[in-house]
Amino acid sequence: MDIYILVGITIFLALAFDFINGFHDTANAIATSVSTRALSPRMAIIIASSMNFIGAMMFTGVAKTIGGSVADPSKLEHGVEIVIAALLGAIIWNLITWWFGIPSSSSHALIGALAGAVISSEGLDGINAAGFTSIVKALIFSPLIAFSIGFIVMWIFKKIFANSSPHQINKHFRKGQIVTAAFQAFTHGTNDAQKAMGIMTFALVAAGLQDTLDVPLWVKISAATAMALGTSVGGWKIIKTMGTKIFKIDPVNGFAADISSASVILTSTLIHLPVSTTHVITSSILGVGSAKRFSAVKWGLAGKIVISWIITIPITGLLAMIIYRILMVFM
Repeated sequence: MDIYILVGITIFLALAFDFINGFHDTANAIATSVSTRALSPRMAIIIASSMNFIGAMMFTGVAKTIGGSVADPSKLEHGVEIVIAALLGAIIWNLITWWFGIPSSSSHALIGALAGAVISSEGLDGINAAGFTSIVKALIFSPLIAFSIGFIVMWIFKKIFANSSPHQINKHFRKGQIVTAAFQAFTHGTNDAQKAMGIMTFALVAAGLQDTLDVPLWVKISAATAMALGTSVGGWKIIKTMGTKIFKIDPVNGFAADISSASVILTSTLIHLPVSTTHVITSSILGVGSAKRFSAVKWGLAGKIVISWIITIPITGLLAMIIYRILMVFM
């Protein structure tokens, strides 16, 4: 098949993944502000879409990490086919978890699928062990850090406002949530949209259409737009899970969770590490809930969410392996 047709298919799938990532992960940025009625769902989604786009346009460090850390695209014989298989595997898993309202990680899905497709094509030698390990470490440790920060921030708030009226506290923090929801949506764009940029750049290098992992402007604009459009569609099923089913969130809890997770995501972006915004935000909510009252958290549901996190990389890796083999039969 002509290389330009393959690249065109890849770009289409990457933007589709980005769009799905947008509506799948919109809940991450706005779940707490919607559940506490700090923002209406419509206004929350408008703010999230706008801030996602702005955040996506401002950074490229994570895109370069995605484009070169899992494998070297210039050394892959069937690099474009690998990317197609990876994107199909990640998209299938994202749609399955969205359908069931499970806040799984699009980042895990993409990284697992890309690794699986590379192994299917090149064997384990095709994987950049050091780069892949650094990404996995970031995916593992960032939720733990977010949980800890969420717990500490909420514990501090409890001490500061111990003798204050809950009604007055929540009234002020409900207004503050408008700012934190926008900040969280911005940081979501700085990290998540770059994954689609990175995978498109990976394909361009693999196809020999460019020599470096520098992200072209048209790639940045198209990925940012796809993410913003996906965000505008929303993801009410996952908003319901994260905003109401983990524990009853008050405005002060939502504010603490938003500021904690957004700080972790932005720090990761600045050091060029892709993290799961889903994992980070959910973990910060769990940390805040634990500080509020440990028994208030529905740990059974939290356990199911953690299981989905654990199985995402191996399942998407296996999916991409199978899809790659099927593609090569026809290509």
